[in-house]
Amino acid sequence: MKNTITTLALIITAFTSFAQDFQGMAVYESKTSTADFKARMEGNKDMTPEMRKMMEERMKTMFEKTFILNFDKNASIYKEEEKLDAPGTQNGGMRMMGSFMGGGGTHYKNIKEKKFIIDKEMMGKEFLIQDSLPKLDWKMSQETKEIGGYMCFKATAMQKASQSDFRNFKMKKEEDKDKKEVTSTEKSKTTSFMAEGEIPKEIEVVAWYTPEIPVSTGPENYQGLPGLILEVSAGKTILLCSKIAMNIKDKKEIIAPTKGKVVTQKEYDEIVTKKMQEFREMNQNQNRVGNGGMQMRIGG
Repeated sequence: MKNTITTLALIITAFTSFAQDFQGMAVYESKTSTADFKARMEGNKDMTPEMRKMMEERMKTMFEKTFILNFDKNASIYKEEEKLDAPGTQNGGMRMMGSFMGGGGTHYKNIKEKKFIIDKEMMGKEFLIQDSLPKLDWKMSQETKEIGGYMCFKATAMQKASQSDFRNFKMKKEEDKDKKEVTSTEKSKTTSFMAEGEIPKEIEVVAWYTPEIPVSTGPENYQGLPGLILEVSAGKTILLCSKIAMNIKDKKEIIAPTKGKVVTQKEYDEIVTKKMQEFREMNQNQNRVGNGGMQMRIGG
């Protein structure tokens, strides 16, 4: 009861103290677990220590990112922080893989209109993903913790996993792959990127939001809570806010991107899955990492 009263007091105080035209900025650090990928690399006898080190550096680039969220009461822009890539760490294929790991493009979200728009580039072609914001069935909790000086409350939900977001891609164990011998004819009928693993249909989301900043938004497509979401654990990925600035003087224009072929999220997922399948087929005979193009066998 005491926590409930505290939460209500925080919300009322925050809403009365915020100006209608305020704008804020939050920085999020994103980290995705690579344990299963590293385990597969360690079990690959054809991979030298030098090759393994190079792959680990590339994975760090793909799986550890910084994002900036600019937001007002109704809309937000979420974008990866621009960084200079180290020589040799980013070719075309690796950049494309990086976009499948949560990076790349401008992510526009409008809470009032309940829609999102993301511009993505793939294979030199621009796409504009337009769709309705996913509605998560948040389970509210009175559990609290402090993040960056703000009191945060916990909320949990189950989320449908995007099939174009490979951060939750789970490698198959060798013993599972060896359970059934697949003939070349059968393999040709089931040539799929997912042959090496799978993306779960659903993932658990744990969010921590602060009523002290009364905007119903957060990183990526996360929203729908009575306060800014400062931390999200979704599947294998953690998004943690490392900096917040309110009523910033240098305000950013929060407008939706407009360039690219308009597709729904489902349509884009299907396009990505098909392209990844094509890449796997191009590289299925390679047993090591090459230097050019998309020369990375995710299957080990």
